[in-house]
Amino acid sequence: MSAPRITEARRERDQVAIRRALISVSDKTGLEQLAKALGEAGVEIVSTGSTAQKIKDTGVDVVEAAEVTGFPEILDGRVKTLHPKVHGGLLADLRLASHEQQLEELEIRPFDLVVVNLYPFAETVASGAEAEDVVEQIDIGGPAMVRASAKNHANVAIVVSPERYAEIIDAAKNGGTSFQQRRELAAAAFAHTAEYDANVSSWFAEQLAEAGDDDAEPAAEAPAEVEFPEALEIAAEREATLRYGENSHQQAALYRVEDGRGIAQAVQLHGKEMSYNNYVDADAALRAAYDFGEPAVAIIKHANPCGIAVAPEGLEEAEAIAEAHRRAHACDPLSAFGGVVAANREVSLEMAQTLSEIFTEVVVAPGFADEAAALLARKKNIRLLAVPADYARADIELRQISGGFLAQTVDRFPAEGRISDAWELAVGEPVDDATMRDLEFAWKACRAVKSNAILLANEGASVGVGMGQVNRVDSCHLAVDRAGDRAAGSVAASDAFFPFADGLEVLTAADVRAVVQPGGSIRDDEVRAAAEKAGIAMYFTGERHFFH
Repeated sequence: MSAPRITEARRERDQVAIRRALISVSDKTGLEQLAKALGEAGVEIVSTGSTAQKIKDTGVDVVEAAEVTGFPEILDGRVKTLHPKVHGGLLADLRLASHEQQLEELEIRPFDLVVVNLYPFAETVASGAEAEDVVEQIDIGGPAMVRASAKNHANVAIVVSPERYAEIIDAAKNGGTSFQQRRELAAAAFAHTAEYDANVSSWFAEQLAEAGDDDAEPAAEAPAEVEFPEALEIAAEREATLRYGENSHQQAALYRVEDGRGIAQAVQLHGKEMSYNNYVDADAALRAAYDFGEPAVAIIKHANPCGIAVAPEGLEEAEAIAEAHRRAHACDPLSAFGGVVAANREVSLEMAQTLSEIFTEVVVAPGFADEAAALLARKKNIRLLAVPADYARADIELRQISGGFLAQTVDRFPAEGRISDAWELAVGEPVDDATMRDLEFAWKACRAVKSNAILLANEGASVGVGMGQVNRVDSCHLAVDRAGDRAAGSVAASDAFFPFADGLEVLTAADVRAVVQPGGSIRDDEVRAAAEKAGIAMYFTGERHFFH
């Protein structure tokens, strides 16, 4: 049911003096300074529970909410402020004479300032608390006060973050808040409640999914079915406005989700401001590097790999990550110029010494050795980013399309065992262990390449990459051309099956020694025959790794 339309003319109201404030906060940061400043400015403060006690402890006068409502807190504090004496004071539009008159008749006094932040729901979930304890941290009165005040921002300033206290203190001393200021505060308040509701909704969805898993029979091979929520709520906080978007005429911003552990949460240690494209490439580079358990480096340009490599066994970690970088760079030094480099280990001085000689836009890693950071920081423009040590991709990934979103479970490799254990030898004799390790590497690395994808590898490093072509034959030609003489004796991975034998024939003509691909084409027999004729081993994985 829609709200009744108000036909009465509203009076102009820009600056609103702060005479009466309602304060109820879980996060007490800065509360003492705010309360003292408001008290000194002659503002009457109404408060609840522990917030009221904290304000009293500072020596500032405070009115308990129960004195305003004439009703005590009940149900263990679940009901405190849900009362007309509170919400009438929050929602009255004082630009209307009729609202003013009703307040006078009902002996309700308006609020000019509301300072509220919500129960620590996300923090309680993160602590591993029991479900009943989590439920108790679902705030009811808080969001109601925040939303009421934000709706009535023409008359009320709503503050949900201690970061805004300084400007409120200034406003209290200098005549009040402006309409533009209150509107900005209202926008932040609605974002605050939206994020809070999204956290609650996501937690409930996880609880339902876990309950369903408990009742379900374990699947023999297929991964557990994911319960996608009926409604998708996305809450993220703007971290930065970027210089421009994908192109200079586009505007852009970076948003962070509260519990994220990816590139959006990375800390920039040095260098120019990150761009939209920097973030896209850095995310793709991390995705590629973290597909491997051993020390690995990925170099990305325009979201595609210029090179990916892992370190040989037996090296100390500092040298291992440096060697992985050298081998990744050797794949395509021309394309790596101005690229983005990601490592899944701390950047060592040895790696930094090689990096310092190559023009690189961004280096992202879980950390930088002090000497490495100091050496790289001599380059004014290179961006150094430290990604969270517990870097992880979300279980569900989203892609915006016109009018909505697509959601899918993230594409992962098994965490345990060798991925080749599930493969089928389609043609030839079983390969030796060294070749199998190269095939496993190529299959993982190929996943980071935009489809259609072909990747050639040797000794744990890519030597040729064919990406983003509209047919698989062109991708094969591109991979072979980029590898040059290195194609001979390499192994090849294809992210999807060969629809005809022609693509495989391009690889075998370049003397590739073994191939891994999903299989499943109606012409698999034709492709098998081409592999058999060439005398190579070919494995079927039974799954593809498209990356669009």
